[in-house]
Amino acid sequence: MEYKSRTASLNLYLFLGGSISNLYAFLAARHHMFPQYKEKGQSCLSGQLVMFTSDQCHYSVKSCAAVCGLGTDNCVEVPSDERGRMIPRELERLIVERKSKGQIPFFVNCTSGTTVLGAFDPINDIADICEKYKLWLHIDAAWGGGLLLSKKYRHPRLSGIERADSVTWNPHKLMGTLLQCSTIHFKIDGLLLSCNQMSADYLFMQDKLYDVQYDTGDKVIQCGRHNDIFKLWIQFRAKGLIGFEKHMDHLMEMAEYLVERINQTSDKFYLILEPELVNVCFWYIPKRLRSMPHGPQRIQELGKVCPILKGKMMEAGTLMVGYQPDDKRPNFFRSIYSSAAVNKGDVDFMLSEMDRLGQDL
Repeated sequence: MEYKSRTASLNLYLFLGGSISNLYAFLAARHHMFPQYKEKGQSCLSGQLVMFTSDQCHYSVKSCAAVCGLGTDNCVEVPSDERGRMIPRELERLIVERKSKGQIPFFVNCTSGTTVLGAFDPINDIADICEKYKLWLHIDAAWGGGLLLSKKYRHPRLSGIERADSVTWNPHKLMGTLLQCSTIHFKIDGLLLSCNQMSADYLFMQDKLYDVQYDTGDKVIQCGRHNDIFKLWIQFRAKGLIGFEKHMDHLMEMAEYLVERINQTSDKFYLILEPELVNVCFWYIPKRLRSMPHGPQRIQELGKVCPILKGKMMEAGTLMVGYQPDDKRPNFFRSIYSSAAVNKGDVDFMLSEMDRLGQDL
């Protein structure tokens, strides 16, 4: 379905998931910048196309390079800072480096809410670079885009999002829409039709009784799709913008409360960083490690605790808190909030139960 907002210049389309939405952004960007590619492929170019994304991005961005024939080696990973945010000066350095090799930079993915740390890449700084080098700016806000509905929390995290050429946003994440419901937004009207249209006359006849502009199927590479927009429409009817704003504020307040409780019990829990989103990343500290100075040796031991404690949670059947490593740390716990039903009592129970199960590890 296509929807044109009265307050924004982006056209909205509903797809199966954030990974597909990112793929459509890639295809549309390539088509807009190189219109002959649709018919002639790589032969219409004088060099190798390259794209850029943070080393903390969702895996689907790199998958676009593989699926669309770019090759994963031509999806350039830009280093991130300690908080997981893309470093703009590194982006510009890599763009210049690839151009010097005769390659053709064309697409930059900026993540608003990374999967693990919930980090927000600096949109305005990245947008400045994209404008300077005439690159397509896509924002993957599948996870963090819900904060646009909160006046309290959307700035500065999402400041500058209006400068994007395309935006992915998943209502089935922070907004709590039933799986699955993902959106892709474009500034350029008619781009998806131009990019994907195959004019199959056995499906998309132009002499139908009704206005054929309602046939949106030729705008996409999928043929049969669920009517996922209906879920979002019903939800908006029930909650409205005010209800969604309260929902976002509540989720962020629950994350802030968890941070507060971790800081109050710093002998048992270690907060890895102050979160930008609802991703709260921390270590649980069993008794044997509480007197050890915090450093590389302790961190390695805390990482080993995570899978053991997760196993005890599942055996007890009382909790399921995810853990994972990243490129800077061994395993750590990541508690996230997306349900409006979560309350402070649930947060307190999680911490007390982790301590009950894990203190003797």
